[in-house]
Amino acid sequence: MSEPIKLKFSEKYDEQHAQRYFHKHQKEFSRRMSHRRDEQVARKALALAGEPGLVLDLPCGAGRFWPLLAEKQNRVIIGADNSADMVATACKFQSADIVKRVKPVVTSAFDIELPDESVDSIFCMRLLHHIGDSAHRVSLLKEFHRVTRDTAIISLWVDGNFKSWKRAREEAKRKRGPDGYQNRFVIPRATIEAEFVQAGFRVQEHVDFIPMYAMWRVYVLRKV
Repeated sequence: MSEPIKLKFSEKYDEQHAQRYFHKHQKEFSRRMSHRRDEQVARKALALAGEPGLVLDLPCGAGRFWPLLAEKQNRVIIGADNSADMVATACKFQSADIVKRVKPVVTSAFDIELPDESVDSIFCMRLLHHIGDSAHRVSLLKEFHRVTRDTAIISLWVDGNFKSWKRAREEAKRKRGPDGYQNRFVIPRATIEAEFVQAGFRVQEHVDFIPMYAMWRVYVLRKV
């Protein structure tokens, strides 16, 4: 039996880091504006997915998208993360009205502790750009395919825009440590879309954060 996949960056999410993560999107004006655009894109993606009634938010982090997901009154939300401290922070700092709508779960996105086809949609924001290994991405996507019965909403960094071009130039100049550690990756659109198909999805639609400029793209995937 193979060892479970563990991402090196995920080890940093202790209680202190989880609380800093919660507050960082509320401090600076630019981050607040970025969060508003994130919400606009996410709302559109949820609408394209047919406003799913049972959503697995994975990774949920500090619950940043719980208020958005709770805007649909009859939606059931499973808030899951590999970090118990992240889940605890979300439950502590989000409003009581929101938290009572959420079932918190500690689980890995590579080995989700839910039955086959147990949710309408998986809402996965800001995880895939941390995964540089294609085999790891496909493994995660296949697990999403197992657990969802309909759609998956996934954000990541893609190429073909100004920011990815600029980042490629910066990466070429950057000096890394002996282990060459990197935890953020721009994934070519053709590569990730082929991986979606390999995992059993088709691309229904995509929504860009800022077309032709920003790296962030959200895909709405349908299970085949």
